[in-house]
Amino acid sequence: MQFKHPELLYALFLLVIPIIIHLFQLRKFKSIPFTNVQFLKELTIQTRKSSQLKKWLTLLTRLLLLACIIIAFAQPYISNSDSFNTKSETVIYLDNSFSMQSPSSNGSLLNSAIQDIIENIDENEQISIFTNNTNFNNTSVKAIKNDLIQLQHSPNQLAYDAVVLKGKKLFSKDESAIKNLVIVSDFQQKKEALTNLNDSVVNIKLVQLKPSNQNNISVDSVYISKTTVENLELTVRIKNQGEAIETLPISLFNDTKLIAKTAVSITDEATTKFTIPANAVFNGKIVVDDRNLQYDNTLYFNIDQREKINVLAINEADDNFLKKIYTSDEFEYMSTNFNALNYNVLEQQNLIVLNELKDIPNSLTTTLKSFTDNGGNILIIPSSDARLNNYNQLFTLYGFSSFSTSNITEKKITTIHFSHPLLSNVFDKRVSNFQYPKVNSFYANSSNSVGSILSFEDGMSFLSQSGNAYRFSAALDTNNSNFKNSPLIVPILYNIGKQSLKTGHLFYTIGEQNTIDIATKLQQDDILTLVNGEHSVIPLQQTYDNKVELITNTYPDVAGIISVKNKDAFLKNLSFNFNRSESNLNYFDTQDIGNTTVNNSVASAISDIKSATNVNELWKWFVIFAVIFLIIEMLILKFLK
Repeated sequence: MQFKHPELLYALFLLVIPIIIHLFQLRKFKSIPFTNVQFLKELTIQTRKSSQLKKWLTLLTRLLLLACIIIAFAQPYISNSDSFNTKSETVIYLDNSFSMQSPSSNGSLLNSAIQDIIENIDENEQISIFTNNTNFNNTSVKAIKNDLIQLQHSPNQLAYDAVVLKGKKLFSKDESAIKNLVIVSDFQQKKEALTNLNDSVVNIKLVQLKPSNQNNISVDSVYISKTTVENLELTVRIKNQGEAIETLPISLFNDTKLIAKTAVSITDEATTKFTIPANAVFNGKIVVDDRNLQYDNTLYFNIDQREKINVLAINEADDNFLKKIYTSDEFEYMSTNFNALNYNVLEQQNLIVLNELKDIPNSLTTTLKSFTDNGGNILIIPSSDARLNNYNQLFTLYGFSSFSTSNITEKKITTIHFSHPLLSNVFDKRVSNFQYPKVNSFYANSSNSVGSILSFEDGMSFLSQSGNAYRFSAALDTNNSNFKNSPLIVPILYNIGKQSLKTGHLFYTIGEQNTIDIATKLQQDDILTLVNGEHSVIPLQQTYDNKVELITNTYPDVAGIISVKNKDAFLKNLSFNFNRSESNLNYFDTQDIGNTTVNNSVASAISDIKSATNVNELWKWFVIFAVIFLIIEMLILKFLK
């Protein structure tokens, strides 16, 4: 037991005064003679004994009465903390990621946690709560109750170490205060491990909310698996976690119209196919029925009218291989002889191919540099008789190493740099036993291997990239190389052409940085906007002569199909979906984390905090005791004879 005003306990010494008064009474008895002395003597003895007992009981009750009053004024209390004035601060991290949509016995995990916070925290108590995308600093439950009830799920989740760092910043600088950080989450397994969260300043309490089941079905992805003149074949990949399902319905919509419906049997993963018309605008979505996580039950995609990519070949050699690759269904291919080149058409292109030019004059070098600065791409195929001085001037502008004298030596192209973005999705697996193409002569160079796409057997670069420029280090004519007959040439040159204008994927992922090219010419002060219903935003964008490059990251924040507009003029649609990483319902075992307290509900964690800092004040009991002793004294004086 402790006292808020212990100095008042010195008043207990004043209890000596009534003791002295009772022991040393100032009143003297006077003897009066009487005839029947024996009778009076017995009566006097009996009266004195009764009087002394009554006086001692009265003294005791008065002492206890005064003592209780003094102790009550000293304000006694019982507390687990060292000081009556110890301040307690509480910060709560509330995980509102998509995995918190999982069902519990009281709605979703997130709704259950919000309900516990509202019911178990005093509505006027000062508290700080933060989520993955929202902060409520130094407020009360009463003030943010409506915000908590309407709290939406976030596509991203803070790393657990970042949660601790952010939570610590929300505490005051009062070193004497007891600081409690409550982390409320399902603790879903992520790429980063859940390390020791111990902190010497903050008491960390983990509240792991567990779903009633870990079953989940998600639409993982959709892609075009086959293309014909009339139709496109869409392949949809579905993933399942939990019990196997014999019949899972899958629906395909175009806008709000149901186009097709099928069913699959799924254990862990399954695919199904849909056929849609080619060369038609299609604003699609794939829908499955699942009662657990809701965000991954729908996947949006869209197919717009294909934008043809402008490719210009400047030739001093045969370009039939280029015509076969850059076909009219996807590319607007233009071929011109170097002597007949019209410089005015260069800025209208997306890709310019220098096909074995013997010389690159300074005027062309300057024009090409301006072209690539405006977002264009160039592919350089050198001639076997190239004038290296002018070529090397161009290479210097793009950071390529210079060509040295031509080496007339047969050399095989043996190394494919599979990690290069140009080769993504080209190979199902890494190939090492194919028939190597070769060259009979080449230009020695020391290109950085980071920019290499194909390399010779000695590691020297055959095809490399630097920014918007691609360069071969040998001529491709049939007298010098058989690379035109290699299966590598088609996907490599095709992807160089496709990546010169990022015409758009079926869908993009929210939260990732996406770079999207919109083939349009803007007037001065024109700006492209992303429009979703009544909401619109201006994304980051870079304007070039024949396109606008959009960069999206945090917007849109809702999955769906977004329109790209120039003022009121519609340009195209873009589809966005949330990352499917939250669909994997596997969880950390929080019991393995040392130096933390683990609770299974928010209510129990808050109760522990209150009990740790709760002060049981006892002064009221001593006031009650004082009243009791006063009543006892009155009863003694009245009824004890």
